[in-house]
Amino acid sequence: MRRFSGRFRSSLIIGLQGIRARKLRTLLSMVSLFLGVSAVVVVEAGASIAERALIADLELTDGIDGTRILDMPPNDKAADIIVSTVKGRTDAVGALSVSGIVGEPGVRPVNEGGSPIDQNWGGGAMICSSDGRCVEDTSRPKGEAIEVRLTALTGDIRVFRPFTQVSGRWLDFATMPSMAPHLVLNREAAKGFERHHVPAEMRVAGATANLTPQFVGVVDDGDVRPSAYVRLDELANWLPASGLGNPNGGAEVRVMLAPSSPVEQVLTTKLRGAGVETYVSTIESRKHRQKELTLMRLIFFSMAGLVLLIGVAGILNVGLATVGERIEEFALRRAVGTPRMLLAGIVLAETLLTGLLTAAAAIGVCIAGLKVVTMVVGDSQPLLHNVQFPWEAGVAGIIAGLVAGILGGFVPALRAAGIPIATVMRA
Repeated sequence: MRRFSGRFRSSLIIGLQGIRARKLRTLLSMVSLFLGVSAVVVVEAGASIAERALIADLELTDGIDGTRILDMPPNDKAADIIVSTVKGRTDAVGALSVSGIVGEPGVRPVNEGGSPIDQNWGGGAMICSSDGRCVEDTSRPKGEAIEVRLTALTGDIRVFRPFTQVSGRWLDFATMPSMAPHLVLNREAAKGFERHHVPAEMRVAGATANLTPQFVGVVDDGDVRPSAYVRLDELANWLPASGLGNPNGGAEVRVMLAPSSPVEQVLTTKLRGAGVETYVSTIESRKHRQKELTLMRLIFFSMAGLVLLIGVAGILNVGLATVGERIEEFALRRAVGTPRMLLAGIVLAETLLTGLLTAAAAIGVCIAGLKVVTMVVGDSQPLLHNVQFPWEAGVAGIIAGLVAGILGGFVPALRAAGIPIATVMRA
């Protein structure tokens, strides 16, 4: 082992000396290899950033991987059971959604049915005749009002759905509930209220009176529909929990739980006892998207591999030319007792060091390039906002440099090891 270590150290030292003595050839080898290693680094960095962005979008809309989802049909009893069971807990959050209209009273909202602001999904009020024909109810004029999906929360849902805060603040569940409910809007709802200046009056089906909401913040929740989030105990001052589970009001009832939460068994038992059917599922976004992500990586790595092979061919060509010029040197070393293995190690060490230097240069250029891109267009592109260079790309670049060094130096190393001692006498 000590003998092998000594030969390895000698190969590195002589390899470094060879690189210093032939700076131009080393530079040519690095130039031919630089594009290939850079391609590998860029592909790995792009794939990692794209994967994280995709998973982040799925976490916004669906939830963090491992989260348990308890769905059920809207039911008056279900709403009361959920509130009494999960209220005040951090490992389970109830989300009860209803439709709310903010703006002028007695008018139709500009986005009937809660559709996106610039689209029309329908869903407005309909009038049906005795023969079954239904037409849109146009008895009320359209006015300055916006329909939102109002979600009442028993706790902080960001534990399971990590919303991005755009402006303002999130709901504070530690304070006393206000008679004027605090609302946090999503981007689509904020866009609507920015375009339409509506009065601060909100109508919710089943409420004892119209509410006066207070907008306190804007978040990115990944939803294309206008949505608003409110503390359930603040909405309960005007609308009882049973009203949030009204099956005739388009309500949605869902509970998000931590994977090991004991609430799941307690809650399902209570709901089944009340005759409410439940559906339990687990968020596995990464698993469902894994095939797509793997295929994407394979396609781009195949293209990067072709570019890397061109770089390997360049370093192989330079290596063979260098060995051809050093035949007398290697033959003389053989004549004084240098083992063939050490000669091969000298040549291979040069190409490996060249590959590592090229990898370091490529990684440095890619890091600098990513910083420049994020500084220039990071604010306008959410994908590049606060993005960091992935360490996986650096590891991929180092591996690519080592592989290229081995492939490009293997044949020249064999040729150097096969030079006969008699070459010295012919010289």
